[in-house]
Amino acid sequence: MAALATLSAPAAWAKATPVKPNPARVAKPEAVPKPHQVQSRSAPLAQGRTALLPFQTAPFPYGGVDPGSGHPFFDVVNETGRRGHTTPYGRLYWEDETYHDNRVLLHIPKGFDIRRPSVIVVFFHGHGATLERDVLRRQHVADQITRSGANAVLIAPQFAVDAADSSVGRFGEPGAFGRFMGEATQALTKLHGDRRSALSFASAPVVFVAYSGGYVAAATCATKGGLKKRLRGVVLLDALYGELGKFTSWIENDRSAFFVSAYLGSTRDKNVELAGILASKDIAYETELDRPLNQGDVTFLSGASGGEDVSHRSFVTRAWVDNPIQDLLQRLPGFRR
Repeated sequence: MAALATLSAPAAWAKATPVKPNPARVAKPEAVPKPHQVQSRSAPLAQGRTALLPFQTAPFPYGGVDPGSGHPFFDVVNETGRRGHTTPYGRLYWEDETYHDNRVLLHIPKGFDIRRPSVIVVFFHGHGATLERDVLRRQHVADQITRSGANAVLIAPQFAVDAADSSVGRFGEPGAFGRFMGEATQALTKLHGDRRSALSFASAPVVFVAYSGGYVAAATCATKGGLKKRLRGVVLLDALYGELGKFTSWIENDRSAFFVSAYLGSTRDKNVELAGILASKDIAYETELDRPLNQGDVTFLSGASGGEDVSHRSFVTRAWVDNPIQDLLQRLPGFRR
C-alpha cells in the first residue's frame, strides 16, 4: 500500500506508516454509495434546473450560541443596536453584511432520472465566497455535476458572505443539518416538477464536498448532522485545516463510507497527521485515486500532481485533475444517468 511518507514528510512520520491492516477491521469493498431504485413513470429531465432559494433551516441568519466558545454568536453590539461576530482570528463581521443570506443553491442536471439510483452532493464553500460569483461562475460546481454524467443533484448553502470565517451557524445544533436536508427534499421536489421525485430525494445517499474553510461545516455535519448511514462519503479539497478529531471519529465509526482528502502545501501537514492517526488505528489508506471509489476507502491525494499551475484558489476546478468534482462522481459507477 502506498504511504503518505513518500511526500517527503518529517522523519517522525515514518513511525506512522500503516502496516497491513487487520482483516477483521477492514470493511469488504463494495460499490458506494449503495444504489437504490425508484419505481416511477417520470421521464428524465429535458432541461437542467438551477435555483437560488431561501431556506428557513439555512445556517444563517443565526442568533444562537457559538459552538466553539459557548458564548453568544453575536458578541458585539454597537450604539445603534447593530450586531457583530468576532472570529477566532479577531476579525469583526456585521450581521447585516455577512450573516444574513439564507439562500441555498440547488441544481438538477439535464437528464436526471428519478427512476435510476441517484446521489446528492452537498457543497460547503470556503472563505470569501458567494454562491453566484464563486460556486456557480468561478468554480463551476453545478457544471461539473452536469458534465460528470452522474445521476446527481447539488445542494450548496450560503455561509458567511464573502468573509474569512468558517462559522457554521445553525448547523452547529445537533440534528439541524438533518432538518435542513428535509427542507431540501421539498425544494428539490418542487424544482424537479414531479411530486414523485420526493422519494428519490428523501432517500438518496449524500456525499459532502468541502473546499478550504468549508472543512468545519463538513466535520460538524458529519458528526452531529443526524444523517447517520445516509452520509456515504466526505471529500476535502485542500480543506483539512483542522477538526482532525471529528474526521477521525466519523471515519472510524462508519467504515462503509469513503473519505478523500486532496491537498497542497498549506494542508499537507494536517493530512500527514490524520493519516498517522488512522494508521495507528489500523485503518488502511491509499495515496492514489486510480480506480472506482469503494466502501471504506480512505485516500490522501496530492493535488500537486495536477501541474505547476495548481493553486489553492483554483483547486475546485484544477487539482490532481481538471474538474475534480466531476472526476470523483465518475468514480461512482452505480450512479450514471
